Amino acid sequence: MKKYLIYCVVAIAVSACGKEKKSYEATSDATSANLEVSDTTLTEKIIKTADMRFRVKDVQRSKEKLGELIRAEGGTLWEFSIQSNVERFEKVGYSADSLMELTSYRVEGSIVAKVPSEKLDAFTNKVAGMAVFVDHQSMKLDDQSISYLANKLKNQNRVEAVAQLNKHANKKSNNVETALNLKDDYIDKKIENLNIDSRVKYSDITLSFYQDNTVKKLVVSNDNLSDYRPGFFRRLGLNIQNGWVIFKEFILILSNLWMLIVLLFAGYFAFRYYRKKRKAV
Repeated sequence: MKKYLIYCVVAIAVSACGKEKKSYEATSDATSANLEVSDTTLTEKIIKTADMRFRVKDVQRSKEKLGELIRAEGGTLWEFSIQSNVERFEKVGYSADSLMELTSYRVEGSIVAKVPSEKLDAFTNKVAGMAVFVDHQSMKLDDQSISYLANKLKNQNRVEAVAQLNKHANKKSNNVETALNLKDDYIDKKIENLNIDSRVKYSDITLSFYQDNTVKKLVVSNDNLSDYRPGFFRRLGLNIQNGWVIFKEFILILSNLWMLIVLLFAGYFAFRYYRKKRKAV
């Protein structure tokens, strides 16, 4: 009697396990079907980028206002720069020992920022309202929906391939290395999709702005040394004195050559004596 009772318990347990296995397989099939439908659904991934160039009254003040506007819209200021380009430079006389330095220069600024994509149109309209004159304004849309879906499906294939390789892995095969390569590719595609999600959520915008040419006046010391020379009459007196000094130096040089002078005089008188004697003959 006990033997038959044990057989009945075993049969009931096997039947319960079979039902549980079928239930698990049915649940797995349903989950796989749901994943397949979700993975093959094309999700819209539109990346927006914008670019503007405009004229403002004051570059520094406009840079501050743009920073405040970007933060108010929930964006982030990534990069900015301000530079002055000299157009013309000239120095003119101002007084005897000073000059007026005139500089014509142009100030330009540049900002690179990220703004929430849904607010990009409104943000560019507000920026245009701050400008004196808009040189150009552009927006570009880049649809990354197909690339996003391709990365997603490829990652699903990599997960299945790694699972199959792990089942048949052994020490003599290169399945481990292949699985690692597939996992690295999976991570690369995952990061690409994260980057797409970030660029879809926040749009890149480049703002270039400038102001009218500004003239800067500055009085500086006169660095032209010729302007510091004395007046005409003072220079004339100095030159006369300098000439007298040169004359005295010349006399001193001749005094050093007195023997040569004596020889010249002796030669001259000898020549005259010779001519007179020749005429007398």
